[in-house]
Amino acid sequence: MKSEANGNGGKNSLKFLFVSWESLSGDLALKLTREGHSVKCYIKNSDDADVYDGFLEKVDDWKNFVDWADIVVFDDVGFGSQADNLRRSGKLVVGGSTYTDKLEEDREFGQEEMKRVGLLTLPHWDFEDYDAALKFIEEHPDRYVFKPAGFVPSSGKGFLFLSNEEDGKDLHEIIRSNKSVLSKKIKRFQLQKFASGVEVAVGAFFNGHDFIYPVNVNLEHKKLFPGDIGPFTGEMGTLMYWSAPNAIFKSTLEKMKESLKNSGYVGYVDINCIANARGIYPLEFTCRFGYPTISIQMEGILSEWGDFLRALAAHEPFDLKVKRGFQIGVVCVVPPFPFDDKLELAIYKDLSILFKKQNLDGIHLGDVKFVDGNWRIAGETGYALVVTGHGVTAEDARKQAYARIDNIMLQNMYYRTDIGAGWRESGDKLHMWGYIY
Repeated sequence: MKSEANGNGGKNSLKFLFVSWESLSGDLALKLTREGHSVKCYIKNSDDADVYDGFLEKVDDWKNFVDWADIVVFDDVGFGSQADNLRRSGKLVVGGSTYTDKLEEDREFGQEEMKRVGLLTLPHWDFEDYDAALKFIEEHPDRYVFKPAGFVPSSGKGFLFLSNEEDGKDLHEIIRSNKSVLSKKIKRFQLQKFASGVEVAVGAFFNGHDFIYPVNVNLEHKKLFPGDIGPFTGEMGTLMYWSAPNAIFKSTLEKMKESLKNSGYVGYVDINCIANARGIYPLEFTCRFGYPTISIQMEGILSEWGDFLRALAAHEPFDLKVKRGFQIGVVCVVPPFPFDDKLELAIYKDLSILFKKQNLDGIHLGDVKFVDGNWRIAGETGYALVVTGHGVTAEDARKQAYARIDNIMLQNMYYRTDIGAGWRESGDKLHMWGYIY
């Protein structure tokens, strides 16, 4: 089978082994092959068996290729203990640690660590009894956010309810009327005091000893439909730009430096926050590549990714070259996304993704494969592509990304049309409060 990838096998070629639960990081892996590096990928999830066929070389057991690899890349949480062990053995590793896995997966632990290093956290209360939570809201009327607590699998992160009424009566009614259902699915949960403001995240790459600058400021769009309507999807698109360390970074992520260093973590780390005139309130950690964040970062990073990842894994400083201005990424999907529906999936599986013009700038891999000279839908999610754009202004970046989407022909493809559209208002507020430059 002809492969879409065409690495040059140059003298500086490195060998990368990607280890995944799901098909998440193929876009970065393909970027490395295009730079001339050798890449092998392990994907545990059997539903993703055909994802990246024709793009990347896949293996059945990643442990058999550790000695082959110059650098092992763990692309998700849950591999922390393996990453720790490989680092102790002298292997170059990009990916998590036992500590950072817990930071992301256990919200209570993450919040306690934030408080320990002096971050300004929102008050929260943990419960195992739904009646006790209802009584708490009755006795302390206020706006709250309901979140699962403790270890939260990805399937449980959609259980997030926000109170819209100042006394919390709407959230009280949601919990009261659904407690028999919720109690079977969520054993421990948290009520966090609601804070209005701009939801903004700041992230940076960490080389095991220090942060690599510049930092990344990003605004996610998590719900399915324009206007932030509908179910949480994980992510439908993001606006970002690169910055010198700013007030958001200095008051949040920078304070985690020693903890990250002590854990041995290497990779990208991000804190999502609510910012308002009173302060910057961190909400949760992402201690891994973000998706589609990593694809959008490819739009903005000018440095060679192979050199960058090697320097990170070797705990070396690195002069990261980035574009000025803004980048956006738009997630393009087909049914059944964001749901599981095998009957609907059968309609779209293996469909060709066609391009009116053979210019694939800004087109990034979702769950796709390369068969008989065509990109095709693979896997079982319907998460097809990430399309990126860049511009001096946010609106310029939007125009480029959506023009690139117009070049795609894919039956019943859908996506949000408002990614980055709120930057003028959000950016003005963040500037006014003195949090960004």
